Amino acid sequence: MTPLDTDIAHLLAGSMVLVSFLLLYQDRMFALLNIFAVHAWVLAFSVAWQAHLQQAPHLFITALIALVFKGVFIPVALHRIVVRLGIHRSIESVVSVGPTMLFGMALVALSIVVMLPVTEAAGAFVREDLAFALSIVLLGLLMMVTRRNAVGQVIGFMSLENGLVLAATGARGMPLVVEISVAFSVLIAFIIIGIFLFRIRERFDSVDVRALDMSRGESP
Repeated sequence: MTPLDTDIAHLLAGSMVLVSFLLLYQDRMFALLNIFAVHAWVLAFSVAWQAHLQQAPHLFITALIALVFKGVFIPVALHRIVVRLGIHRSIESVVSVGPTMLFGMALVALSIVVMLPVTEAAGAFVREDLAFALSIVLLGLLMMVTRRNAVGQVIGFMSLENGLVLAATGARGMPLVVEISVAFSVLIAFIIIGIFLFRIRERFDSVDVRALDMSRGESP
C-alpha cells in the first residue's frame, strides 16, 4: 500500500465527515435528501477503494448496495413521501445551526481523542479510519437529537449507519452474508419508517415529533 493509496482512503473518509456537517447545516427538506444521497455516494466510493486496497472483491458488493439503495432508492423514495404527505419543506431544530455545528466539531475532536489511544495496537491506517467512522456515527446521533422533524431524524439514523459500514470496512471488512443481512435490515427499517411517517401525518397532520409529546396519554 503506497502513501497515495492511504491518502485517497483518508480523503474519502474525511469527505464523509464533511458531508455529515453539511447534513447538520441544512434546514431545507429536499436539500437534506440530496446531501444524504451524496453521503451515500461517498460511502460507496470509500468502500470500493477499501475493496481495491484489501483485495476483497466482496466489498464491491457492499459498495454497490450503498450506491443503489442509499444513494438512489432511499432518497428518491423519501422525496416522493415528502411530496405525497405535503410535509413542510423547512426543518425545525431543537438548537440553532451555530451551536449545533460547534457541538459537532467537539464530537469530532472527542472521536479522535478517544479512538486513537484505544486502537493503538492497530495500524495507523485502521486507527484513522475508525476515528473518522466514529465521528460520522456521533454526528448522525447529534442530528437525530437536534431535529424535530421525523424525516430529519430518519436521515440522521441512515447517516449513522453509514458510519458503521465505514468502520466495518476500514477494520478489514465484514463477511459478505453479514453485509447483505445489514442491507436488508436497513431496507426493512426504511419501509417501517415510511409507514410510520404516513401514520404520524394521518393522525397529527404533521411529522413534527412534538405532536407525539403533546398527545401523550390521549386515547386513540
